[in-house]
Amino acid sequence: MIRTTHTGSLVRPSELLALVPTVDHDEPADAAAYEAALEAAVEDVVRRQAEAGLDVIDDGEMGKSNWITYLYERVTGIEPRLVEVDVSELLPPSRDRLAFPEFYAEHDAAYVREVANRARTGGATVEAKRWFCTGPITYDGAALERDIARFRRALEQVDVEDAFLPVVAPASVYWLQNEHYANEDEFVFAVADALHEEYARIVDAGFLLQVDDAVLMHEYDSVLASGGSVADYRRWAELRIEALNHALDGIPQERIRYHVCFGSWHGPHAFDPPLADVIDLVLRVKARYHLIEQANPRHEHEWRLWEEIELPDDRVLVPGVVTHHTNVVEHPELVAERLVRLARILGPERVMGGTDCGFAQSAFVHRVHPTIQWAKFAALVEGARLASTRLGA
Repeated sequence: MIRTTHTGSLVRPSELLALVPTVDHDEPADAAAYEAALEAAVEDVVRRQAEAGLDVIDDGEMGKSNWITYLYERVTGIEPRLVEVDVSELLPPSRDRLAFPEFYAEHDAAYVREVANRARTGGATVEAKRWFCTGPITYDGAALERDIARFRRALEQVDVEDAFLPVVAPASVYWLQNEHYANEDEFVFAVADALHEEYARIVDAGFLLQVDDAVLMHEYDSVLASGGSVADYRRWAELRIEALNHALDGIPQERIRYHVCFGSWHGPHAFDPPLADVIDLVLRVKARYHLIEQANPRHEHEWRLWEEIELPDDRVLVPGVVTHHTNVVEHPELVAERLVRLARILGPERVMGGTDCGFAQSAFVHRVHPTIQWAKFAALVEGARLASTRLGA
């Protein structure tokens, strides 16, 4: 039977969102009301994943304000500041933005307005929150322990094969600027040391660990857009892959999932790197499961790469077979087709059905409506059943 899972971040319910802004912006909040809403949200999202028939589920990242910056709330040595920046520098550079400026002016308008509404300056500059490393980075696991306890309580009420918790990769600590460590290598490995503690705690608690590394791919475009070379990008990436493996040291490989994508935003993605150009980096990571985009029109054709690239025997491919990039709900027959063609190359036991990326990258960033999110999961599960029947799995 071909199993099913997803990449982690799910749409938060309105009852929880009503309380998140005060927590996220460090304003006085009703902590008890927030915790009660969070407990209910995790219980509901766990139940609904199980009812949908997904085999390996998570807590939807209900307790995180953002898939990257949650970490800044869980380590020492980090200082947030409001700094004056040019509006054009609010988001990472990319050749995509250079090639489609009219589209991105509309696409980014809401985010720019949100920042500008909190600004004390005008014109082409705004004050935006940025994070700075000003001292030794150490991990504080109190919030993670609460996440684990909350997730465990919800899991007691369902029957699923396994459960995972998503976390950030060293490469994705993207907006954190170093003011403490002597050089980039020291800084990146200090982040990795802190992340090792988070990673180990999750696996020690009995969960699968999922490492999210979307920035690894997107930085390819950013480096080239800034005048760098592919060699410059690979130097940047190889350091961070080395740091990730350092962070994973001592953690059983069979409990590790590694998720890469090309960025979750709904844009052209015309300058995403070909998967063939970066797959060697992906496969260097000592993980059992590799979750990779493959359900959207920019990357679906890359399934053929596995006819040429040998997936190591100890790995399982988890291709996206439904995508967050469109509100169109994939037909189960299409899902089955996507799974069957890979299973015939790799073997049914080495393929799982997954999603391209999360359906909500932060509390207030939803890639699809929640009703569509659940419809896509239903299509994923039904498609995996069809594929299993056809493969005799």
